[in-house]
Amino acid sequence: MYEVDFVEFPSSSATASGEFFTRAFGWAVTPYGPDYTDVRATGLTFGFQADAAERPRAPLVTIRTDDLAAARTAVEAAGGVVTAEPFAFPGGRRFHFREPGGSELAVWCRE
Repeated sequence: MYEVDFVEFPSSSATASGEFFTRAFGWAVTPYGPDYTDVRATGLTFGFQADAAERPRAPLVTIRTDDLAAARTAVEAAGGVVTAEPFAFPGGRRFHFREPGGSELAVWCRE
């Protein structure tokens, strides 16, 4: 199973980004400290990363799976290159990869 279910955006202020979407659209916000905020919209959750060491260069689409190892095998077999080894984060584990056209994405699973 593979399903796009999250997008992470770079932000200079995760708090300000979250507050904007609450005021503008009434969406629920879950802050994870000063540098990260999740925003829950209908059908999709997205986050804002303000930590300069963790902030993606561009929006990072994440794909949910039930089997992280199988997903990595499939990504590499299809010509993708792993750019960040699997790591834990609140909610699960993920790895990042670059597809042949140059876009970086991530695959994650619940632990």
